[in-house]
Amino acid sequence: RIAGALNRGVDFSSIIDDFGELIYREIDYVAEAANAQRFNELYSRVADVFVPKVYSDLTTSKVLTMEWVDGFRLTDSESLERYGLDRRKLVDVLVQCSLRQILENGFFHADPHAGNLLACPDGRLCYLDFGMMSYAAVSQRNGFLLAVVHIVNRDWAQLVKLYQKLGFIPEDTDVRPIEVALERALPDVLNAEVSELNFKNVVGKLGDIMYTYPFSLPPFYISIIRCLGVLEGLAIQVDPQARIISEAYPYVASRVLTDSQDELQEALRRLVLTPEGKIRWDRLEGLLDEAKDTQDYDVAEALDVLTDYVISEDGEGLLADLADRVVEAADGLGAETYAYLVEASRALAINDEVAAVRAFRSIQSILETGGDEDEEAVARSTDGD
Repeated sequence: RIAGALNRGVDFSSIIDDFGELIYREIDYVAEAANAQRFNELYSRVADVFVPKVYSDLTTSKVLTMEWVDGFRLTDSESLERYGLDRRKLVDVLVQCSLRQILENGFFHADPHAGNLLACPDGRLCYLDFGMMSYAAVSQRNGFLLAVVHIVNRDWAQLVKLYQKLGFIPEDTDVRPIEVALERALPDVLNAEVSELNFKNVVGKLGDIMYTYPFSLPPFYISIIRCLGVLEGLAIQVDPQARIISEAYPYVASRVLTDSQDELQEALRRLVLTPEGKIRWDRLEGLLDEAKDTQDYDVAEALDVLTDYVISEDGEGLLADLADRVVEAADGLGAETYAYLVEASRALAINDEVAAVRAFRSIQSILETGGDEDEEAVARSTDGD
């Protein structure tokens, strides 16, 4: 009755069931052992991540036996200095592994506070305590990535539509006031000061909107928000300049550039193309540059995805537009444009996609201004013809 009076579709029984299941599972050490083993299978191969071995034959529902680990808390400045460990690298490993957990495999450590993580003397990051884990399905993970893309683009209408698709907002809701509220509350991610990108502040503003309007958040989303909030709190303790939002962008860039799923291809299109289908060269260059900072980023795979898009039906208009521009301006192309074409070809040959984008952007800029009009270039073009 209270939920109805507040015009909220809150299922209190489901909330209590989820809470109870989580609490009782956390004190069942057989379940925790299974979580630890699955976590080890998924993430022990991530660079600089260590997961202790579980001794199943010595584990019961009331006793969990694991490998002994020598290490210290990430907030132990004295030990970090004694072993010469890089704070920023530890934070980067923590953030990148957490993002992979949440957005790549969906099985994630939901309580990454200082007591559940150790810095090993050899520089590896060790995860402990696998009682509180959570899972996000593929559609939920892709939805979270798309939400980041819409926030970067400041496309509030699409963000609200996504929230409706995920079931956060009822379909018959008047969404225009929500779009306005989001625009006023959330920072310009690509241009904001680092201080504005504090995750706690952003979530606080988002939370105000979700309390004001008829949002209903599923458990997986709350788990992700809580996990990222705890993560940033710890990261700031280790490195005061750390910001989870800015740290996450290279991973988001890598995923949309290398993942061929339809939803993420849509995210890539929205990031690098204008509504009219023109390339945002600065955005594409920045995206490729950011992605290089992510572990396991595959340049060749990114180029394959971009090429597949350009030659696909969706990218046909973009390809035709570029081809028409080259043909129309061919007689006016001078030495400068030729040099950029050579530069772009060389960059593609060695998989330097950022350099290739810069070269192609320069070519388009010349084409849009009419090319090199000097007589020498025209004569050279005529002789070649």
